[in-house]
Amino acid sequence: MDEALLRSLVPSVLGILVRGGADFAAAEDAVQGALAEALRVWPSGSSPNSASGPDAVRDMKGWLVTVAWRRFLDATRADAARRRRGNLVDEEPPPGPVPAVNDTLQLYFLCAHPSLTPSSAVALTLRAVGGLTTRQIARAYLVPEATMAQRISRAKRRVSGVGFDQPGDVATVLRVLYLIFNEGYSGDVDLAAEAIRLTRQLAAATDHPEVAALLALMLLQYARREERTEPDGSIAPFAEQDRGLWDTELIAEGVRILQGALARDQLGEYQAQAARAALHADAQSAKETDWAQIVERYDELARLTGSPVVRLNRAVAVGQADGPPAGPAALAELDTALPRHAAVAAYLHERDGDPATAARPHTEAAGKAANLAERDHLPRQAARLNTRRHR
Repeated sequence: MDEALLRSLVPSVLGILVRGGADFAAAEDAVQGALAEALRVWPSGSSPNSASGPDAVRDMKGWLVTVAWRRFLDATRADAARRRRGNLVDEEPPPGPVPAVNDTLQLYFLCAHPSLTPSSAVALTLRAVGGLTTRQIARAYLVPEATMAQRISRAKRRVSGVGFDQPGDVATVLRVLYLIFNEGYSGDVDLAAEAIRLTRQLAAATDHPEVAALLALMLLQYARREERTEPDGSIAPFAEQDRGLWDTELIAEGVRILQGALARDQLGEYQAQAARAALHADAQSAKETDWAQIVERYDELARLTGSPVVRLNRAVAVGQADGPPAGPAALAELDTALPRHAAVAAYLHERDGDPATAARPHTEAAGKAANLAERDHLPRQAARLNTRRHR
């Protein structure tokens, strides 16, 4: 059984149940049960009727709708209070062919509802749209399964009264997907790959330049995933990565998608980010990077977002474009309390030929590092600079 294909059907199956009268929380549980049953009973590479191509997809979807609806009805009958609700009168799955309505976009909106915290929106999106199990999500985020189950249940309860046809905010959905992408790989799920799959699915459901741009950005960043770390798991500095090992097919696809988005002449945050990533991908080496254009992209991004973190990253590009002394000068305008300020300061002061000043913020940044790889990398850099200073 093609698990990725099966999980891609989850949004439309869930939409059919909700439109048929099931409340969202119960419908989502039923679809998860149907998905688990499908993975258990269908042999690898088969569909319910051993069909292939479009017929197989129709068979899978119809089978999932039937099994999920029956599971939902069984759960409803077991609850006397629910059994009294007047909108649940069908004792069998909705008759006739499987509806062709595509509820994917509405489901993305629901799972990224503004009433949810970012962590809850991420978890609900991975389960209700992505079709991942609670256990898979918990392992990916390194929390107990019971904790993740409570988080998802609370999120479902919070959005249970939200109308399925209410308009949503694409920008909020994109932030959730980018949060998923940035988690990378953990447990038995490659969350970056899952975020790309979900963003492709969203791009197929809506013609929006920022959705396309986020997909392009993810592809351009994912193209160098193998070179971001050394064999021992330590961080590989960007300038030292072997660009010959970057995935050129993903880069080409990302650039093509980005060009289509930019042609719409509706510049947004993710288009500016993807354009910057494309400039990096286009350079044969760090020295050959068009840093002046990189700074221009950061300027666009700063105007669009007003983010001080963007200005922090811009200082690095300024140091490359205008010479090493320009980097610390640009950094001096920013609040030292910003995340990663110390790490950026260390890098810029070292490039400016001041290892003594650079060593101190490396040590400080290590104490604020967000992950184990950084907590290992930054003290090494501080030790290297201190050794260089005392030679």
